[in-house]
Amino acid sequence: MKEECLVCNAPLEYLEKDELMECAICHKKELSKTRCINGHYVCNECHMKGLDTIIGICLTEKSRDPIEIIRKMMSLPFCHMHGPEHHVMVGAALLTAYKNAGGNIDLDNAIIEMIKRGQSVPGGACGFWGACGAGISTGMFISIISSATPLTEKPWGLSNRMTSKALDSIGSIYGPRCCKRDSYLAILSAIDFVEENFGVEMDKSDIKCVHYEQNNQCIGSRCPFRQAGE
Repeated sequence: MKEECLVCNAPLEYLEKDELMECAICHKKELSKTRCINGHYVCNECHMKGLDTIIGICLTEKSRDPIEIIRKMMSLPFCHMHGPEHHVMVGAALLTAYKNAGGNIDLDNAIIEMIKRGQSVPGGACGFWGACGAGISTGMFISIISSATPLTEKPWGLSNRMTSKALDSIGSIYGPRCCKRDSYLAILSAIDFVEENFGVEMDKSDIKCVHYEQNNQCIGSRCPFRQAGE
């Protein structure tokens, strides 16, 4: 196995009901449906340890291309093949590219808010909630740039529409999950949505997957980012 359990690399298993588990790293106890076949459980907080290193990328990056930006985040040591860190990175990459493309936001505070919100979406949301965290992250991004709250009108609607479009793009491929594929699909949806609704044009690079060899559940030719013959 290339990468599954962060402790022993064994495959993960998903239970029908929550069980009380102890994180193999920090020893915190909490309810979860996810563990490896050897019984190891890693909490979301430990899985995302090192996430704050993306702040430096966001605040110094000049690119208008959120795909290019998230690729740099994905190359950092804290980022795994799959995991809830992607629920933050999608929105953070979009915020950074949006600012660099002329969007009027306070990027410092926006990134801090994105980290706070994105961390609240647990791993496995794609399967257990029916809403991939990468797609939800695009809605958070729109919410932040439009100052949406539960009481606003157009910003509230735009945030929900963005999430809907991203989830539709992600879901149309069918499963199983791939956090890299789903992150790319979510970002591509957001690039088009922002140009249409905010008049800010971010760049969009071609995507060729470089992660498939680390993904035990890669869907191969069904993935839009796999090249023919790979």
